Amino acid sequence: MSVWFITGASRGFGRELTAAALAHGDQVVAAARDPQAVVEALPGAADSLLAVPLDVTDQEQAAAAAAAGIERFGRIDVLVNNAGYGLFGAVEEISDAEARGLFDTNVFGLLNVTRAVLPTLRAQSAGRIVNIGSSAGFAAGLGRGLYGASKFAVEAISEALRDELAPWGIHTTVVEPGAFRTEFRSARSMRRASGPLPAYADAVGTFLTAVDAGDGNQPGDPAKAAAAILRLATEPEPPLRLQLGSDCVSLVEGKLGFVAKELDQWREWALSTDFRSA
Repeated sequence: MSVWFITGASRGFGRELTAAALAHGDQVVAAARDPQAVVEALPGAADSLLAVPLDVTDQEQAAAAAAAGIERFGRIDVLVNNAGYGLFGAVEEISDAEARGLFDTNVFGLLNVTRAVLPTLRAQSAGRIVNIGSSAGFAAGLGRGLYGASKFAVEAISEALRDELAPWGIHTTVVEPGAFRTEFRSARSMRRASGPLPAYADAVGTFLTAVDAGDGNQPGDPAKAAAAILRLATEPEPPLRLQLGSDCVSLVEGKLGFVAKELDQWREWALSTDFRSA
C-alpha cells in the first residue's frame, strides 16, 4: 500500500489518478482548491482519502497540506505534481501578467509543493516524485510558446531532482501527456491570450480553431494514463521521462530526428569554437 499526495486532484488527470490509486487499495492525500469537490466525486473512499485545500502558489498552504497528510497517514510515498493550466496564444500576444501567472502555478507552485514534501521523502530514504509535464514541454510550437516554456522548466527541474535525490533512493519521473480527453480544454484549465493580434490570425488563430474543433476527439484515454502512472509507484527503475499517447511519441520522435539532423548539419561550426578545434 502506498500513500499518494496528488495536487490538482479535483479534475482531469488528478481526479482520475486519485480514483485509480484508491481502487488499487492505496491511500491518497488529494489536494485541490476545492477539496469538497474531491470528496463528492469519490463518496466511497472513506478513511483512505484525505482531501485538503491547496492553492499551490501559497507556500504556507503547501506546508500545511503536507503536514496534514503526514499526520493522517504517517508518510508520503508518491508525490504527483499535477496542478497547472494551459495558456495558448502567440508569444507576443501574451501579457507579462499572464505569463507570470502561468509560471506562478506551473513552475513555482510545483516547487512550493516539492519543497514541502521532500523533507519527508528524504527522512524515509524512499519515495517517488511524478511531475506532470506535457508533450509541449518537449517540443513546443506556435501558439504554445509560453505554456511550453513552463513545462520545459518542469523538465529541467525533474532532470536535476533525479540526480540530486538519487542518494536517498528517491526516483523522479516527468510524465509527458499528449492530447487526452480530460477537462484540460475547458475554460478552467486552458486560457487564451487576452490580447490577440490580427497579425497572428492565420497561423496561431488557425491552430487554436483546430484545437477547439478537436475537443472530445483526443486520442488519449485518461483512465489508461492513470493506470500507467500508477505503475510508476512500483517500477524498480522508473524512467526519467514517460511519454503518454501515440501523438506524444510521434512528436518526440520528430523532434529527436530534427535535432540530430540539425546538429550534424552545423557540427563543424559548433566544434570550431574550442581552443583546439577538431
